[in-house]
This record gives sequence, structure tokens and C-alpha cells, in this order.
Amino acid sequence: MSEGLETILQAWPEESREAAKLVIEQYGDPDEKTPSELIWHKRGQWKRIVASKVFYDHRFPAPHTDSVECVIDYKVPPEKFSDLAAFDGSVICERTAGEVSARCHDEQANFLALNLMNDIVMGSKTVNEARSYYAKEFADYRRKKPTPYMERLHFVPMPVEQARDPDERILSDEELDAAKQEGQASDR
Repeated sequence: MSEGLETILQAWPEESREAAKLVIEQYGDPDEKTPSELIWHKRGQWKRIVASKVFYDHRFPAPHTDSVECVIDYKVPPEKFSDLAAFDGSVICERTAGEVSARCHDEQANFLALNLMNDIVMGSKTVNEARSYYAKEFADYRRKKPTPYMERLHFVPMPVEQARDPDERILSDEELDAAKQEGQASDR
């Protein structure tokens, strides 16, 4: 670990520092570092990993802190966003960017969350089934039993071009021009 990185981490709360060190042990020094974030690009199965000084208390499935976010390219249909929010508040979908991430304490929990996100989107698990499975595998990890969903992604993230969703235009150039003219008229 570089000296500058050690200096940054010394200023972080223990919860965030501990989680960031797990990523450093796995992937080495980050590609980018600021006083508040460390960022790795294209490591393992991830598009991006962000370790943050800020951490969030999270009680699902048991109390822990979230400070490491793992990002993939993935297109979530808009009708599935509510299901994913109900599943886990630390699964974040960005429709326009075509990204989905999970923010937890470590990479293994992020694998678990994103594998279950995919199951929900694909219809192989309901929200309640995914939450129950998450709790089971989370406990099995501590029991030192097999935890296949915590080992790796069980699906292939999509190419970024297929994942992005720029949405549909609903205002024509004529409507925009008319609105601009109305705005200019009201300025007089």
C-alpha cells in the first residue's frame, strides 16, 4: 500500500477503513484516490469498485455497514425497479447509464446481492424468495458452508451499449422552440 493511500485511510472511520482494506488486499492500490473515495476500474468481474469514507448502517439481513460499491453494466426494465428496491436498499439501478451496483461491506456480499438482483429481473425468484435466500446464504457464510452466490456473478454483465437506456423523446424540436419563444417573451 502506497504512503499516500495509508494517509487517506488513517482519516477514515474504522468501518470504512476495514472494508477498503479488503478491496486493497484483493485488487491492490486503487486507480483513483481522493480523501473520500478509492476507485478501481475493471477489476475481476466489476466495471468499477468504489470504497467510500462514508458508510451506511444497514440492517438487512443483519446489522452491518455498507461502504464498498461494486458496479456492473446491466439493463433493468423500469417495471422491475420497485421490486429491486423492495429486495435490498443497497442495490442501486441507474437506467440511463445502464449500471447496477450493490453497496455492502465486502465483495462477497455484493456478489450475493447482484446475483439475486438478476434472479428477480429474470423472474426466477420473487422479492421474498430473494430476501430469504440472501439471509440463508449470509448465515451459511458464517457457518462456513458453501455459498455459491457469494463466489462470483452467475450471469454475464451486458455490453455497455446494450445496458444503457436513453429513454424516449417526448418533446419535439417545434415544442422546444415554442417554449423558448414563450420564455423570451415573458422576459420582456
